Amino acid sequence: MTTNAPRPEVLRYTAFSSSPDGGNPAGVVLDASGLDDDDMLAIAADLGYSESAFLTAPPEDLSDGAQRAYRIRYFSPKAEVPFCGHATIATAVALAERTGPGELVFATPAGTVPVTVTQEDGTVRATLTSVEPHTEEIADADLAEALAALGWPAADLDPAFPPRVAFAGARHLVLAAATRARLADLAYDFARLEALMHRLDLTTVQLVWRASADVFHVRDPFPVGGVVEDPATGAAAAAFGAYARELGLVPEDAVLTLHQGEDLGRPGELTVTLRAGDPRVRVSGTGTRIA
Repeated sequence: MTTNAPRPEVLRYTAFSSSPDGGNPAGVVLDASGLDDDDMLAIAADLGYSESAFLTAPPEDLSDGAQRAYRIRYFSPKAEVPFCGHATIATAVALAERTGPGELVFATPAGTVPVTVTQEDGTVRATLTSVEPHTEEIADADLAEALAALGWPAADLDPAFPPRVAFAGARHLVLAAATRARLADLAYDFARLEALMHRLDLTTVQLVWRASADVFHVRDPFPVGGVVEDPATGAAAAAFGAYARELGLVPEDAVLTLHQGEDLGRPGELTVTLRAGDPRVRVSGTGTRIA
């Protein structure tokens, strides 16, 4: 962006809540064609949200005009990230308010992500379909370091949920707390966890507690993004859905409800849908503009 170029319109939306005071805020730039990497990072840092999304024209393989397609990039206040679920939902809601609900396709750095947007009784809801996910084990030494950085004794983990690194567009370390009280008590060593996450190429640590067969409470430390905690994390929700299915913790066909942000005073709700025969994970939620 040259010094004489006008600053693009920067919208503010929250995802996974119909209230501006809930969910996870994101910056949304619907036309970032005049911005370079430094410009996008500067806008994201100025906003201070966990991520902001920037749209440009789609790549050639998605630009046949038969679909509403865009290239999308995501920046935290500190760096670009390969995929961000809540900023995708926020962007889809912003586009729907301008061009109507329907089907969208986003070319993300992690792969192609379709999104369906619906509207009912004034509420806009978006559902993204992740790239194909996978999980991998974490080395004992790395797990010990993560627990030390969090200040969590190993005995506070739920033995039914083995620690794993899960991917559905970005990498997340999944750790399950044995109690809601353990999940609520989050005071970690920012620099120590950040260093480990950089070494393991992690975007967040997905901390979970199972409230019932298909209801979970989750929290996501995000020090690599310059944010202590992400209020609602769509990419981690997709990764967790894949993890839970792969380990047989939920059925192959399942709808999971994830509550996030309550401990931050920004409650949000994420719906994770798993379909037998389709490895991809669907994550949906409402969204609204922040005045």
